[in-house]
Amino acid sequence: MRKKKWHTVTEFNLKGISSGIFIILMVFSVTRGEAQKSYPFPFGPGENLRYQLNYTFITAGEAILQIDRDTLERRYVHHIKAEAKTTGVFNTLYGVRDIYESWYDPASLLPRKAIRNIKEGRYRKYNVVLFDHFIRPDSAVVHSQAKGKVIVPKETYDILTGFLLFRKNYRNYPFEKNETILIQTYFTDELWPLKIRYKGEEQVKLKIGKVNCYKFSPVTEVGRAFKSQEDMYVWFSDDENFLPVKIWFNLRVGSFKVELDDFSGLKHPFTSLIPSGR
Repeated sequence: MRKKKWHTVTEFNLKGISSGIFIILMVFSVTRGEAQKSYPFPFGPGENLRYQLNYTFITAGEAILQIDRDTLERRYVHHIKAEAKTTGVFNTLYGVRDIYESWYDPASLLPRKAIRNIKEGRYRKYNVVLFDHFIRPDSAVVHSQAKGKVIVPKETYDILTGFLLFRKNYRNYPFEKNETILIQTYFTDELWPLKIRYKGEEQVKLKIGKVNCYKFSPVTEVGRAFKSQEDMYVWFSDDENFLPVKIWFNLRVGSFKVELDDFSGLKHPFTSLIPSGR
């Protein structure tokens, strides 16, 4: 049996329904630059994804992911902007409109700058985080507008680039059932390691058609929001895009589904999709 590689972790935690609506949606935004044509990335520049959030049969929200080439301090970077909002009655109850952004190096995928702009009911939170991965030989430095200077381990990602790294590195990985992948991230001003468990293969049915998928379970922390460690599942397409197409999460207030509603700019043909009507 292959020896598994582990990193220091804490369990993946989401802090309530309004944060869950956005965080679960936004972490899958990914792209790749022209300079990276020799890299086996499953995604390319211009990829745009749109998701719909449903509570039972009610549409509760939507999210749009936009990816662009950009410059930061006169250096070429990629810029992910992910925006999510509640709609209808859920907008009346929770009023979520959240934006997360990340500027990262297209070769290493390491973030250089991240912004968290939260509007949830009367709650507001805006924070800028800068990453320096080279100033120290044995660690990295995070400069948070809210928390100040923080020393973190080498190769620490933000939440967006952490899932980007997962999608890049594990498209063709020979997973064993219940094998767990761990990625170190810095999120909400703390080290937040992602712990993602492989659950097998499964076909899911969406409005756009049926999709053959790999199923994963980001380990959730039992507490205010979740009842068990397996209260969230994510399905990635079984093709060269390794595209996140569906998310299911079970909060104490009920179960939600997040489903891919529209897409454009995919790098590879969406071969795992069996369109509706076929």
